[in-house]
Amino acid sequence: MTGTRLLHPDDAPALLRIEQVDRDFFAPWGPARDESWFTEEGQRDEIRARLEQHRLGLCVPHVVLDDAGEVIGRISLNNVVRGAFQSCSLGYWVRSSANGRGHATAAAGLMLCTAFGELGLHRVEAGTLVHNTASQRVLERNGFERFGLAPRYLRIAGRWQDHVLFQLLAPEA
Repeated sequence: MTGTRLLHPDDAPALLRIEQVDRDFFAPWGPARDESWFTEEGQRDEIRARLEQHRLGLCVPHVVLDDAGEVIGRISLNNVVRGAFQSCSLGYWVRSSANGRGHATAAAGLMLCTAFGELGLHRVEAGTLVHNTASQRVLERNGFERFGLAPRYLRIAGRWQDHVLFQLLAPEA
């Protein structure tokens, strides 16, 4: 059964292995990375930064675990905004060998329980590259609805690219 848990500094070696093995696989879907990203210290720096954001209540960074409890990816509730907005964005990835097996869909469902339950948020947003139909299916399977197109939204693979925007609102109480 797919699971998630809070990111931990000890996850750096496993995440580094995934990043190194799947470097070419991730390249079209993520920001351009400098060489330090592909080092254990680079992964530890990222983990420290994400855990500091978590401490401040700005994100919930998790790893995705496969049926055997092995780290196969990351999933996070990012940019948590309180006040009148009560919203965040969802970001996720799983290694290439775990793609198409339902792990991202299951992990997203678990994180939605955290967003709407534990955090008491009203809305979760997610964006995908226009041509990333696999990621769009993950969102649709979790009840997200497409609500727009954001031109030149994020700098992915070294260039500004359009994204399809999705949202899911908390169930009515």
